[in-house]
Amino acid sequence: MSDERKEWLSRPPQEALSKKLVVVAWILTGAVLILVGLMRQPNLRIPLPEGWSFTFLPPVHAVLNTLVSIALVISLVAVKQGKISLHRNAIFAAMGLSVAFLLCYVAYHFTTEETRYGGTGAMRGIYFFLLISHITLAGISLPCILLTFIAGWTNRFAAHRRLAKWVFPLWLYVAVTGPICYLMLKPYY
Repeated sequence: MSDERKEWLSRPPQEALSKKLVVVAWILTGAVLILVGLMRQPNLRIPLPEGWSFTFLPPVHAVLNTLVSIALVISLVAVKQGKISLHRNAIFAAMGLSVAFLLCYVAYHFTTEETRYGGTGAMRGIYFFLLISHITLAGISLPCILLTFIAGWTNRFAAHRRLAKWVFPLWLYVAVTGPICYLMLKPYY
């Protein structure tokens, strides 16, 4: 075990802070899920000023998700090598990029008409399988990501490891399938 890992593991858990942050995580999750549900309502579309357009955002979403994927892989390799500071920095990057993605995604969908997939045959089935699994797992993984992050942040390392073992693949799947769905939808923008 690396000295850096030993030093981190010797920190006492912050149970009281963890309980408060868990409440915040559930409130944030509820707020995000409500926003995502509302942005799908055409009657709630927010008009942009004349000459403004957010049509440039879909490739930005794909790039942000790709960067999240890279940060997640770096975080996994780092923690397996005992490089806890690099692991933390990569997770902070993944969290920050995910927040940026969410803000851009909500801004785009509240202001821009939804683009519909126009493919046919097997590709249509593949696209909708990826899209539906991506959206479903994004919703499911959000509170889990926050709870895993909180466990690590508050030095509850056993809980952090236990959660991360199944949250990591979900988060990575969501981060990878987002750009794939974008690339499949790109010809129809």
